[in-house]
Amino acid sequence: MANPAAWKCDACRESGLENKRRCGWVPAALTTPPRVVWRRRHVSTDVCPKSLITAQSITWIEAFYAWKRLRFSLSFDLNAREAEAFLILEEELLSENNGTEQ
Repeated sequence: MANPAAWKCDACRESGLENKRRCGWVPAALTTPPRVVWRRRHVSTDVCPKSLITAQSITWIEAFYAWKRLRFSLSFDLNAREAEAFLILEEELLSENNGTEQ
């Protein structure tokens, strides 16, 4: 389930998998019965994970890595939502690197 090549939108649609994987961009696919279509450790989803990614989530990930590269500089002015996103990303990164569940 974690093979990135298996989750390419064009290949998925060409193979007719959008309904089976419950693509969030195909309204008819969301009428199919929910079932886990992707999982990794303690995280799972019953909708294609590619359709869950938003511009905001990508922005948080990019900002998180910039924040880490600057060694957690206090010059970053984080609001509560950003701080919570960074804490979640840090916890998940540590969990992934340690191969453990938090």
